[in-house]
Amino acid sequence: MLRFQSTRRQATAGTARQVLSWLLAASLMTAPFAANAKAHAKKPAPAPARAVAAPVADKPDPEVLLVEVYKELGANRLRQALAKADKLVEDYPNFRLGHLIRGDLLLMQTQPVTTFGAVNGPEDKLKNLRQEAIVRLKWLRERPDPSLLPRLVLQLREDQKHVILVDAKRSRLYVYANDAGRLKFVSDYYVSQGKLGVNKLKAGDQKTPIGIYYITSHLSGERLPDFYGSGALPINYPNEWDKVNGRSGSGIWLHGTPPDSYSRPPLSSDGCVVLTNPDLHKLAGSVEIGKTPVVISESVDFVSKTKWESDRHLATHLVDDWRRDMESMNPQRVMENYSRQFRSDRGEDLSTWFAKHQQFMSGVKDVSIELKDSTFFFYPGRDNMIVSTFTQESRVGKGKTSIRKRQYWAKEGSQWKIVYELNL
Repeated sequence: MLRFQSTRRQATAGTARQVLSWLLAASLMTAPFAANAKAHAKKPAPAPARAVAAPVADKPDPEVLLVEVYKELGANRLRQALAKADKLVEDYPNFRLGHLIRGDLLLMQTQPVTTFGAVNGPEDKLKNLRQEAIVRLKWLRERPDPSLLPRLVLQLREDQKHVILVDAKRSRLYVYANDAGRLKFVSDYYVSQGKLGVNKLKAGDQKTPIGIYYITSHLSGERLPDFYGSGALPINYPNEWDKVNGRSGSGIWLHGTPPDSYSRPPLSSDGCVVLTNPDLHKLAGSVEIGKTPVVISESVDFVSKTKWESDRHLATHLVDDWRRDMESMNPQRVMENYSRQFRSDRGEDLSTWFAKHQQFMSGVKDVSIELKDSTFFFYPGRDNMIVSTFTQESRVGKGKTSIRKRQYWAKEGSQWKIVYELNL
């Protein structure tokens, strides 16, 4: 009898290793999970902020519980893993991935389990849950170093308290605070995106757009069908750059999940960015309507503070040189800032647009220009495009004008040129 129990324990332990090996291989992790978890505990990256984002005050974050189950599984502590899986589904009964993992653990008590999600069920749904498990586990390996900064965001206005970044490749949303002009990590969340990925081109293509957007409103769950969960944060897709490039569609939101499910698979929306309801509630507290930028990228790159400051200096230098050239009233100097591929917001080419500009400024002397409330971003999907937005205050004699302007700078060879410009 003792020999039978020992053999069974060994078989079950081997089963646990097989399941974990499948998960680790699928998520492209190169280090043993237990060792990685131990190292992660010694060197917390943005992970501590996950405690801030706990969905309910008296319950641990389900993603933290999920990680604990993986850790116990990796150490072949199946009884402890099952206990934590029980806790996970007890606290979050609509977390389908938690139920799948618990099902595997129960199945291990009676038979070998060689793959993740070995329970009987529709293959398409099991595939979706496996993908969610892979994405969540892979994130442990790819969390950015807290000393690094997101390359895409170079400068926010003083009154912009937060910026949201969506990393489609990792199914992750990051929140950064504007800390006296410096970016400070706040939290990150698992998200779902379009069924066919990113780079939305037209209505109905089931893709999530790539670009820089702004939250336009906050819709409460009471005003929406259950499908959108606890609420929605619409964004201004298509933005002006989308329209210039012929992209169409509408109704792209950040929204929650239906009551019967805690989360959705990584690729499952018609183009929206979907969070769990508790995470959406937390995120909504960081949002200011009309002010909070939402940067959606296929992948968010993180760079050193030195590199980030160098890129920010480049952006401010470009715009300040443009300002000085505008003050000079020298047509040649002004024209050197603009690309031959330039288009105005009215579709005018450079020569047509500049002729109108010169006509408007004819006879004007002693111009002084001051730029305020500037923001700078690298445009997602375009490594060599910087978007600058600022308030331009111009003084001509005793007169004063103030306009909000946005410029798209593209690198052409070794030089940066304005390819699109509009007044907001």
